Amino acid sequence: MSNERMAWGWGLASVDAAGNTLDVWYPKLTLGEAPAEGSRPNHQFDAMVHVETDVRGVRRIPVFTISALDEPIVDAADAYLRLHLLSMRLVKPNTMNLDGIFGKLTNVVWTNFGPFAVPDFTLRRLDVMAAATQTASGLPRADVSVLAIDKIPRMADYVVPTGVRIADADRVRLGAYLSEGTTVMHAGFVNFNAGTLGVSMVEGRISQGVVVGDGSDIGGGASIMGTLSGGGKLRNTIGEHSLLGANAGIGISLGDNCVVEAGLYVTAGTKITIYDKAKVEAGEPLEVVKGSDLSGKNNILFLRNSLTGGIEARHRKTGIELNEQLHKN
Repeated sequence: MSNERMAWGWGLASVDAAGNTLDVWYPKLTLGEAPAEGSRPNHQFDAMVHVETDVRGVRRIPVFTISALDEPIVDAADAYLRLHLLSMRLVKPNTMNLDGIFGKLTNVVWTNFGPFAVPDFTLRRLDVMAAATQTASGLPRADVSVLAIDKIPRMADYVVPTGVRIADADRVRLGAYLSEGTTVMHAGFVNFNAGTLGVSMVEGRISQGVVVGDGSDIGGGASIMGTLSGGGKLRNTIGEHSLLGANAGIGISLGDNCVVEAGLYVTAGTKITIYDKAKVEAGEPLEVVKGSDLSGKNNILFLRNSLTGGIEARHRKTGIELNEQLHKN
């Protein structure tokens, strides 16, 4: 095992009455080979451990997890460890084996009282409400609010990275990688195994497997095609100082200093005319290529010709500059 990439740590697991692991929280993780059993820090979990089932039907127990990052995921504890590694910025997206992660996780009802198992949630919810502290008026102080029903929770409940702003914590999943200087606005979304590699403004969607370079802006309503739905292996990326305009989208990668105008969607099969001023003036035909031919190339402005409706690629000398004050997080 010493020749493999390893990570390890103590976590606090929530286990339902059927023995399913609903989640695991790791306060700290370490890369490298795990120490001997007698020298493993346990974070003084004692006060938080509930060996007996609580009113939610959940037990909280400590678990020690060792993960071989290049090997398939073993169980839910291993899956949560790898998601934590990403959000803790210990491992970058697309650099460890996440194949089959959904098969190791169970659907969970995420609430303000913590995770619940799905099958008996309604009755457990009543039990929690009955056990809640009563006010003088006889009304419960807090109802059970459902935040989501999903296999992966929101990041901020487990990891709070330094140097970032997140306007709506529901929009960033555990396993997102957010570099310092990143701002995720209210409509922005960052999936697991995806994120930013530097200062960035995120007002659109960063799908699974997608990384965005330093100084780039994902405009409001913009979308970057990921790999989950189609099952493909191609990873789309955005380079440095590039802009994906509002309500635009890409199914290809953008290099450095690129811009996709607002409302334009460019896919691998999109027919794009390469604009050449000299050829236009000489009356010569312009070259037409597919979007995949320009994937990852630098210094390109993608736009729709307002007269012909055709999509064009034009040379762009410089990239965008983000507001420095805005991203001093």
